[in-house]
Amino acid sequence: MLRFDMRAPEIGAPTVQLYSAATEMCAWAENHGALAAVLCEHHGSEDGYLPSPLILASAIAAKTERLALSLILLLPFYDAVRLAEDMAVLDIISKGRASYILALGYRPEEFEHFGVDMRTRGKLVDEKLALLRDLLSGEAIFEGRHINTTPPPHTEGGPMLMWGGGTIAAARRAGRYGLGMLGNANVEGMYDAYQEACHQHGHEPGPIFLPARDNPSVCFVAEDVDKAWEELGPHLLHDVRTYAAWNPGNDTSAGFSDVKTVEELRANPTSHRIYSVEEAVARVRAGEMLNLSPLCGGVPPEIAWQYLKRVGEVVMSEAAK
Repeated sequence: MLRFDMRAPEIGAPTVQLYSAATEMCAWAENHGALAAVLCEHHGSEDGYLPSPLILASAIAAKTERLALSLILLLPFYDAVRLAEDMAVLDIISKGRASYILALGYRPEEFEHFGVDMRTRGKLVDEKLALLRDLLSGEAIFEGRHINTTPPPHTEGGPMLMWGGGTIAAARRAGRYGLGMLGNANVEGMYDAYQEACHQHGHEPGPIFLPARDNPSVCFVAEDVDKAWEELGPHLLHDVRTYAAWNPGNDTSAGFSDVKTVEELRANPTSHRIYSVEEAVARVRAGEMLNLSPLCGGVPPEIAWQYLKRVGEVVMSEAAK
């Protein structure tokens, strides 16, 4: 699986190079064992974190034929009518390959960025989610407004929607709406809260994924792991330090490491890992996912391609023997 957030810090490559590489990597990877591309969203980040997954997904969809697209969207910052229209168009372009993980958002700076009162986010997403689902299924009447979103999506009833988060409240919201749940943590009680909310509101529980703290969100595969840490370490550290700054005190979410140096990150590889080829082959043979983030922290494309091709051409080939 490929993950892109398009960070472009000063130590990394220019944004034009990174965005071009992301679409090209997806086109190459779907023919070399990749199942999906995950596109993340944040706003106002100094390193240019991807603010518009829908546009990047459209570019990727136009260059690929089979690769699934999973978009993580922060729902409070969208107009539900316009979002339904954009989802429908992407569903047509991708022929139904795009799905969505909707989330509440947690950074106060982003709510200020959009002029949204963070204290109202729960009420906002409930209203937007209900309307969005109606619009993707057909016409809707909302507060006396007649809304007709056209064209209809390629997928009957609209693309798959899931809810994302790392709290019991997020699990209950997913269950209340009968959505699948993609957690960024495995907090005690989340699974039970999801099941109970589904049954309480008359829904069959859907898929639920609750990763452990030590589940790596960023993986690379290297012939020489020591050299790879020298080459990639500053980019990985930028990524992990930025997330830590956004999530002070978070000791449950997967993909986070509270470290300050590359050496510490390598010694505590809960979130960012560099595997040897042998280790990566063993993981694939065991049915485990390699969560690749080839451009993590602005890794220059000419470097990133080497690591990506090693997975597609060497690891996948060896694992299949």
